[in-house]
Amino acid sequence: MIHGHRLSEWCGHGPILEQDIALTNTALDHLGRARSLYQYAAELFNQLPQAERSAFFTSLALQGMVNSGAAVTEDNLAFLRDSWDFRNVLLVEQPNHDWAYTVLRCFFYDTFNYLYFTALQSSNDTTLAAVAEKSLKESTYHMKWSSEWVIRLGDGTAESKDRLLAALGDLWMFTGELFDASPAEKELMAGGAVPDVKALQPRWQAHVKSVFDEAGIPVPANSWMQQGGREGRHTEHLGYILAEMQFMQRTYPGMEW
Repeated sequence: MIHGHRLSEWCGHGPILEQDIALTNTALDHLGRARSLYQYAAELFNQLPQAERSAFFTSLALQGMVNSGAAVTEDNLAFLRDSWDFRNVLLVEQPNHDWAYTVLRCFFYDTFNYLYFTALQSSNDTTLAAVAEKSLKESTYHMKWSSEWVIRLGDGTAESKDRLLAALGDLWMFTGELFDASPAEKELMAGGAVPDVKALQPRWQAHVKSVFDEAGIPVPANSWMQQGGREGRHTEHLGYILAEMQFMQRTYPGMEW
C-alpha cells in the first residue's frame, strides 16, 4: 500500500502521457493487492481472542475500536494504524525525487515481488496462494517495465545515467531489508504459509546484475544495509505519507463513501 501511494503521487506528473498512465495503473495494482491482503488480515484478526486483540496495536483509535467489541475492517487497518504499527520495508517509503529514483525503487521492489509471488503460489494457505497467482501476472509486467527503464536511463544520455547513479547511491542501502524476515514472517515461514525471503536473494541479485550490466552501471560494493521497517522503525518519510493518506478518515472518523 505504501509503495502504491508513492507511485500515485506521479499521477498527472509523468514525463509523457503514456508513462503517466502506466505508473498510475501500477499504483492501482499495488493498492488492489494491498486490499486483498488487508481483507484477509482483518478476517484473521477478528478471530483472535479479545485479550490478544486488545494488545495488538499501539494506535489508540484501533485500541478503542477493539475494546468496544467492534470488528476491524480493511479500511481500519489501512487508515487507523500509527507509523510504528506499519511493517513495510524502508525502501518503499523513500521519496520519488525524480524519474530515475522512482524507476530504480520500482525495479528493486518489482524484482523482489516477482520472485516472492512466484514462490508464494506454493503456500499451504489457499487464500495467500490465490492472491499470489493473481499478483504474479501484475508483478511480471511491473518487473519488465522497470527493468527496461533502468536500461534506458543507464544506456541513455549522460544526464540520465548520472541521475540513475545518484539514485543508486541513495537507494542501494535499503535493498538488503527485503531479505530480512520479521519475527512474524519467520513463524509463517516455519508453517509453510510464506516463502523464505532469504532464499530469494541470490536470484534477485542475479537479475539486478543482468539488468545493470545491460544498462552499463555497476552493482555497488557496499554491503551495509539499513534495517528497521519490518520491526516498525521507519524513516521520517512514512509520517508524511500517513498524514496525507489518512487525513480524511482521521478528520471524519467512521466516514464511508
